[in-house]
Amino acid sequence: MNQKTEKILTTIEQNGFRRTYARQEIIVALIESSGHITADDLAEKVRQHAPRIGRMTVYRTLDLLCDLGLVRPIYQGTGAAHYILLADGSHHHLICNRCHEVIEFQECVAAKLIEKIGQQFNFQISSHLLELHGLCGACAK
Repeated sequence: MNQKTEKILTTIEQNGFRRTYARQEIIVALIESSGHITADDLAEKVRQHAPRIGRMTVYRTLDLLCDLGLVRPIYQGTGAAHYILLADGSHHHLICNRCHEVIEFQECVAAKLIEKIGQQFNFQISSHLLELHGLCGACAK
């Protein structure tokens, strides 16, 4: 089991929920998908490794992970929500308004701004999703 999986499972336990085989398999599949996956695609991926885990278990686990702030659904004009991991506290995208390409980047260039906003509103920020919309290099030509 990798460190990211262990961190998520520990957070689940610390919040009073059980560490189950199904949750572990779902989390592993989510991490392997780079955290960008629809619930249906995740259920299919889980079923390949653990055929006894049902679709509703995947949905319930995604709901739990969302409630704990570890995963967030995003809607990028494709219909179904895609789930992204926030286990490291943040997630960043550049989204092309024309071709809908999503460019993911790790460096948090907004950390100081986020800290300032939290202080201004007396709000303890635990994670964030930064989406910047515009035109990718190919579409801007």
